[in-house]
Amino acid sequence: MEMNVRDDKQLVEIWLTNAEKNDPALQDGLKDIYDKYKKKKYLVAVFESGEKDLYQGVLDLLAYNKRRCAELEVQREKKQQAAAVER
Repeated sequence: MEMNVRDDKQLVEIWLTNAEKNDPALQDGLKDIYDKYKKKKYLVAVFESGEKDLYQGVLDLLAYNKRRCAELEVQREKKQQAAAVER
């Protein structure tokens, strides 16, 4: 487990490995951390390691975003053309 306390942002980041995220004893210990920082009005964010291939996931996300940007651009152009015809 890695824990980063960012006092300037009132934020606590907790990073868990696959083994740690499935450990009941560690999960119980997190409750103490939540309580401690809740009293200080900090946000506690827990990040758990994933099961899928990170490289492929990033490639898929980039491909989706590229496709979505193209779709939005086509929609924007159609609206502009429709507005120009109405004038």
